[in-house]
Amino acid sequence: MIDFFTWTTPNGRKVSILLEELGVDYNVHTIDISKGEQHAPEFLEISPNNRIPAIVDSDNGLRLMESGAIMLYLADKFGKFMIGGTEHWRMMEWLMWQMGGLGPMLGQVHHFVKYNAGKSAYAEERYSTEARRLYKVLNSRLDGRSFVAGEGRGEYTIADMSMFPWIARHDWQQIDLNDYPNVRDWYLRIVERPATERGYHVPKFATEIPMP
Repeated sequence: MIDFFTWTTPNGRKVSILLEELGVDYNVHTIDISKGEQHAPEFLEISPNNRIPAIVDSDNGLRLMESGAIMLYLADKFGKFMIGGTEHWRMMEWLMWQMGGLGPMLGQVHHFVKYNAGKSAYAEERYSTEARRLYKVLNSRLDGRSFVAGEGRGEYTIADMSMFPWIARHDWQQIDLNDYPNVRDWYLRIVERPATERGYHVPKFATEIPMP
């Protein structure tokens, strides 16, 4: 059994979407970061960085933090949403792109553009420009493809799942998905998956999934 500690953030949602896609039993533990619950000593024992998401696998006692590491662990444990051969590394490449670029940069847009607009014109321009560049990178990668990794048109993997909840906040980033048609089509393809809808609303319903 997987104990899953999470909140309604992109990093939390990408793991809950994966858990729903895997169809495995898991217990949800709500960590309300707006109330500082991530700083509780008992959560610190599970996630030393005081960040969600985190998991505990009761099968072996493993405690794991960091969304990318959790997704790799779960996909490997249950043998789904990974790719073998050289395409494994293409999947890893795009997962690392999300972890090191897309997520952190879009997070800065949220901080400066959505929550602190008017405090730093420089920061707003810097991170908004980088967000648009990253959208262009993803749009280019998806040209003629259904998903970011895999032979042919691609295969749905944890790399796509890791990106989706960040792109789902395109309205926070003042991004029109219609300006990036390959990203838009990829986004709508993922929205249609029932597990996406279920996973997006873990640990609770916050909003509907934004549509282009």
